[in-house]
Formats: sequence, C-alpha cells, structure tokens
Amino acid sequence: MIEKMRSRALHTGKIDLATLPQPLRENDGKKLVRVFVEGYEDVAFWRGIFDHFTNPYLRFEISVPTREDLPKGKKILVNNADKASQTLLLCMDSDFDYLLAGENEQSKLITEHPYMFHTYAYATENYLCYAPSLHNVCVKATKNDTRIFSFEQFMADYSRTIYPLFIWYVLSASRHIEDVFTLVDFKATVKLNYLDIDNNGQGTIEWLARQVQRREQSLRTEHPELVEYIPEFDKYLRSKGVEPELTYLFMHGHTLMDNVVMVVLHDVCEKLRQMSLARIVASSKEGVALKNEMSNYTNTLRNIKDVLLDNENYTSCPLYKRLKADIQHYIDSTIATMINE
Repeated sequence: MIEKMRSRALHTGKIDLATLPQPLRENDGKKLVRVFVEGYEDVAFWRGIFDHFTNPYLRFEISVPTREDLPKGKKILVNNADKASQTLLLCMDSDFDYLLAGENEQSKLITEHPYMFHTYAYATENYLCYAPSLHNVCVKATKNDTRIFSFEQFMADYSRTIYPLFIWYVLSASRHIEDVFTLVDFKATVKLNYLDIDNNGQGTIEWLARQVQRREQSLRTEHPELVEYIPEFDKYLRSKGVEPELTYLFMHGHTLMDNVVMVVLHDVCEKLRQMSLARIVASSKEGVALKNEMSNYTNTLRNIKDVLLDNENYTSCPLYKRLKADIQHYIDSTIATMINE
C-alpha cells in the first residue's frame, strides 16, 4: 500500500490525502485535547508525561503543529500562544525561560500562560538523564544489574564542579551579553572527554575541576565589571531551585546527554558487559554450549542511546513534580468547568 502511494506520488507529484489512514477517533465520551510539542522527537516524551494523567473526562493527543513551510520548534508554539485553550495545549522545553522568567515577554508568557507547559528543567533530555534512573538504563542495555558505579554521586559531583561556570553562563544570557560566555564556550569547558571509572570517576572530576577553575579565572580577569554580580546571581539561582548538586538539570540538554551522560554510560556499560562475558567464560560450559550462551547474551544487548531515549524513570525528579502539579491543576479546573456546564 505504502509503495503504491509512493509510486503514485512520484508520477503525479502529490499524494491523495483521502487514501491515507485517518486518525482513530475513539467514541469513549472523552473530550479530545490536542497537545502541540516542539518537534517529532518530543512526541514520545510528552506522551509519557500525559500517560500519567488518565481520567474519565479528557483524552490527550500529542502532535507537532502542521505548517506548509515545515518549520518546527519552540518559536512556532510561542507565536501561537493566543490559540492555546482548554482543548489545545502547548508544551515545550524551558531552556532559560524558567530561570529568567520576567526578563522578557517570551519568558513571562511561557511561565504565566495557563495552557502552556514547560519542563522547568532546561529540556526533555535533562529528564532522560536524571541520575537516579541511569542504573536502570545500564541494566536494560547490558542485562547486568551489578552496581559498580553511583550515578547519583557522580552527577552531584559533576554538578557542583561546573556550578561556578553555570552562574557565569546564565548571567551572561540574562544580561544579553552572550559573547561573554557563549554556549560553545560553556560546552567546551564542561564536556567530558573520558571517564576514569575507578573511585566513582573521581579522577575525571578532578580533571574537570582544573578545567573549570582555569576558565572561571579567565572570565574574572577579562570581565571584572561582572564579578560583583556573581554572589547576587548565585543567590537568585538557588531561589529558583538550582542547588549546586542539581546543576545538570538546568544546563543545555544536548550537551548533558551527548557530552556527559553518554560518555559515562558508555564506559560503565562496557565494564558491565565485560563482567557478564567473564562470568559466562568462567562457567562450567564448554564447546557449543559455551558458544550458545555467549551468543544468547550478546543478542540481548541493546543500544545505550536507544535505551536512554526511552527512559521514563524520572518521576521522582523534583522538577517533574512541579510540572506534574501544573498539569494536574489544569486538568482539575478543566474538568470542573465541564461538570458545571
């Protein structure tokens, strides 16, 4: 069927939309609420979020806004804020709009609009990388449940180490002087090039601390006019929930996932995989039986990035609890309106 449609499209230059499968409209008596998100990669994440809010009155359908010129992203959602309603929700990454709420019209709109929901964390990736959930990611990828590494301790150490630079990064963004300390600069300083898995990564943290100290000192030397604002901005960030050990939840999401967490997961998972193979080799099995056991194990392994992208074990995250409370408030008020109509 798909091939016939594709062939027809090649000859005619268009697809007859009437031949496409139409969305199933369940006759369950529930009111349909459309939920627009930034991009296709966000559909699964927000589907998982709204799955936590099953009720007999509302049914949520997650999708990306349809536009002829094909642009997607947060800007499109923000530009359509006037269309948001009880039956059309807009969900997006916070980026810095939560931390800098009130500094500009966009931040004010996103944080105050009753039908726009934001992550509080920088982006959806930060939830996927929630430290207490990363051991489970390793288990699903390697089928080895041995705890050889404390992700909670490592990510807390990592966060405390980069916190001084995080203050500079957000401060420069808040004052619209991004050239002082750009995302490229921040990423280059806080990314991990390796993981020394011994002593729970302490060697890697010490190496990172030296990188951070050098960069912080250069910022203080090059921009002495901003130094006096650092203590005050530190206090402000803490009032927004940015505790030093949780900095990773507020930093750039793709940098966190690709240049920090995936580096750590790769090395920890490789160690777990080697341990599993060593146990099989050390067993009493020999010959074909040993070969089959090795094959059976390797066939169960999963791609680490794929497992991480499917991670939904972030519900204990304090920022998620804030997002959950916002959505629950919307649901309660919407249902109350429906009952009273």
